[in-house]
Amino acid sequence: MSIEDNENNDIESQFLKLFYALDSKTRLKMIKSLHENEKHISQLAREQELSIPVASKHVSILEEASLIERHIYGKTHVLEINNKDVASSLDILAPTKTVKAKKGSNLLDSLKKVAIVETKKIKGIEQVVAVNGDEGFFIYEKDGELCNQTVQKYILSDDVTITWKKLEPVAKLRLNIEIED
Repeated sequence: MSIEDNENNDIESQFLKLFYALDSKTRLKMIKSLHENEKHISQLAREQELSIPVASKHVSILEEASLIERHIYGKTHVLEINNKDVASSLDILAPTKTVKAKKGSNLLDSLKKVAIVETKKIKGIEQVVAVNGDEGFFIYEKDGELCNQTVQKYILSDDVTITWKKLEPVAKLRLNIEIED
């Protein structure tokens, strides 16, 4: 079995865990509750009207999918949403493309081989503003690390894995503001 086959199996396994975890109204309610603040497992069980063993089973499934984290303080188990992984868990849905590039070419040239790229000059800097007709703000990671160079300035010198990301608005806080008389 090749390295690529192992990576595909890992991706498929994580994909199945994620969707299995999200395929339950109870687990979705747990995620929503934990998104508000961290909770003791017994509190979460009471909110969901579940026994602690049943709630623990649901929690284990959410942990397997990296959607929540458990912190243990003595005999107390406190749960919280895994914000980093919740947002990035859908990254497994992104297709993987292999591109041949000449040493010294820039990242934009490689991106254009697999996608329709629209650029625009913003404040004197050429920026990618749409990929395959999908407009937005884009960033990229090189081997899992965020890069601070534009795609035109990033020069390819070695084999590399680039993860192209569109910034999507994700609610971090919701305010209900009530005006006092």
